[in-house]
Amino acid sequence: MKQILIDIAKAIVDNPDDVVVVEKVSGDTSILELSVAKDDMGKVIGRGGKIAKSIRTVMKAAAIKENKRVIVDII
Repeated sequence: MKQILIDIAKAIVDNPDDVVVVEKVSGDTSILELSVAKDDMGKVIGRGGKIAKSIRTVMKAAAIKENKRVIVDII
């Protein structure tokens, strides 16, 4: 799950080396905290939060395949 989010974020941002994902697992729930460079924050969130919502949708679809639950936090 973590690697999927890293790959998506690196494809979007200008500074892929600054992409960091921290995974916290609690039972069947994974909390993924995504942090990017300050300049790339707007690209990850998107206008009106559309990109962030799309990222969360893709991650939830990937989690369903593994019978897990995922929460993506952009910090």
